[in-house]
Amino acid sequence: MKKPKPQTPPGQGEGPCLQPFLCPLSHVHTGMAVRIKQLSAPPEVTHRLREMGFCEEQKIKLLSRQSNLICLVCNARLGISERLADKILVEPLSRRKVA
Repeated sequence: MKKPKPQTPPGQGEGPCLQPFLCPLSHVHTGMAVRIKQLSAPPEVTHRLREMGFCEEQKIKLLSRQSNLICLVCNARLGISERLADKILVEPLSRRKVA
């Protein structure tokens, strides 16, 4: 007899980030809103990210992922490389995409 699959608690097991865990911005699906929790780049890069608006606790939305990731940050569209997005750890704001 097959054992039934355990139920996944709400907010977990859906999408690229498992709440309440963190994942890199580069793993987020297009259209998702997230909150920046940690910048793990070298100090000079972290300083520049903060100047651009990529600060801890800042809410951002991933708009597009082509050759670069386009994010909505403080009502401005900013593009960063996927390699840099790997250094920005985020948590999802909700389980569904934000329109």
